[in-house]
Amino acid sequence: MERLTRRIENYWDGRSAHFSRTRRLELDGVDGAAWRTLLKKNLPAGKLKILDVGTGAGFFAAILSKLGHSVTGIDMSIKMLNEAHKNLRELKLTADFRKMNAQALDFPDETFDAVVTRNLTWTLPDVKTAYREWRRVLKVGGVLMNFDSDYGDKIFSADVCNEAEVTSAMLTECDAIKDALPISARRRPMWDAGFLEGLNFSVRLDEDISAVVHRDNRCVYDSVPLFAIHAVK
Repeated sequence: MERLTRRIENYWDGRSAHFSRTRRLELDGVDGAAWRTLLKKNLPAGKLKILDVGTGAGFFAAILSKLGHSVTGIDMSIKMLNEAHKNLRELKLTADFRKMNAQALDFPDETFDAVVTRNLTWTLPDVKTAYREWRRVLKVGGVLMNFDSDYGDKIFSADVCNEAEVTSAMLTECDAIKDALPISARRRPMWDAGFLEGLNFSVRLDEDISAVVHRDNRCVYDSVPLFAIHAVK
């Protein structure tokens, strides 16, 4: 498990600069505005304490900070966190960024009003443990919002990724990592919904929100549906 975790971390370190440029482009365009509307609509009212798991280059952290929330963004990749710091500094926004394992959080029980994550769970070695941890740190009545895709039976090096700056070696490595992860054997998001309901979440699913948040022609998105999970503790 530790070796696989390091392998995943190294992969995202290698993609951090290009990933950050894409997220900044997205943030400044129509898709950034669509994400702001979506998050605002589905979060509880008031100023919230929010955990952004797998913050990457700080995309959600920037949106949520601008909406007035207190955001803690965590990631396993130091290079991604450096990009997040840089992006929010340039945008004159603030968030607390920390290197942390999404499956072993260093926070007390019931710390956050909301947990948000995007494009993360498909890369986790132990999604069940992650979901339990995210529930643990949520306050009663808090919301978990997970946006992800079912990549488990797809082949990145052949038919998913078409980003010019992502090398064939990166895609081959991504496929190898994906194939080593237990979550890849699950069909999602129905598996996620069933597991979360078993943890006493109230769950609402949208199996494809791509048409809502993937409209900017300047950004490169794959063709795999982006699903949304809205779960209340």
